[in-house]
Amino acid sequence: MASPLDQSSPSSDPISATEVFEPARLTSPLVFASPHSGAHYPRAFVAESCLELATLRRSEDCYVDELFSEAPKFGAPLLRALYPRAYLDVNREAYELDPEMFDEPLPRHVNTTSVRVLAGLGTIARIVATRREIYRRKLSFAEAEQRIETVYKPYHQALSSLIGRARRQFGFCILIDCHSMPSTGLPLDSHLKDLDIVLGDRLGFSCSPRVTEAAEGFLGQVNYHVVRNNPYAGGYTTQHYGDPANGIHALQIEINRALYMDEASLERRARFKALKADLTTFIGQMAAFAALESDALQYTRLSAE
Repeated sequence: MASPLDQSSPSSDPISATEVFEPARLTSPLVFASPHSGAHYPRAFVAESCLELATLRRSEDCYVDELFSEAPKFGAPLLRALYPRAYLDVNREAYELDPEMFDEPLPRHVNTTSVRVLAGLGTIARIVATRREIYRRKLSFAEAEQRIETVYKPYHQALSSLIGRARRQFGFCILIDCHSMPSTGLPLDSHLKDLDIVLGDRLGFSCSPRVTEAAEGFLGQVNYHVVRNNPYAGGYTTQHYGDPANGIHALQIEINRALYMDEASLERRARFKALKADLTTFIGQMAAFAALESDALQYTRLSAE
């Protein structure tokens, strides 16, 4: 699968917000999602930014969609966002917006006080990963609304559809929300300095412990340093969709970028192929685990209907 990162020059042509890679036959309750690997930068967005494209791209989860691209071979779909998180972050509430970024008062339904907004990383971010301001001017709410309608909502409609389909067919779904993390600049404890992968399950609330334990065990078998929930316990997607009592298990996976890419040039490292091979094995192991544990992972109560 070609990564959208290979087509990261600015473009004035609108594109679809998402792409779904479907298996030839749906045989697994797994759903893989890559919300932050998109690299379609609208030309107007780049032109109006204070930052050059190379700096804007520091916020991408580069190549994560490609690392998990073999999921359809194991009977599971892969969803990827095509627009970058610097343009709009689908791993947020729909309306987490910083009022200081706008030239008018925001509607009352907007969440202006979340921790993510205060950090400058709302649905429409104020800064990139390097802590530099993105915009040279204030935005109108209409601009935010347009991005939410055309990028945010289609992504979550697609994700909700894939989760619902898996749950109807198999009685449960395991959502693997796929991310990467910078290798430096994190507020890590000393014993976490060399971590490779962080699994986030909202401290046990977004999925069955069986799922997290299985993922940790499979990745540990190939000598990756894996930790849980520190410094990433799972974002909006994990929190919003994770409902293990109703058979929806959401697990976030964060991969250290230094394992597979040069973080300055954004070029793949030689180890990229080996990491992808390991993650392909991981996908197969999780699919086999889901088949074996289906009775335990199905919903234990029905949602109100």
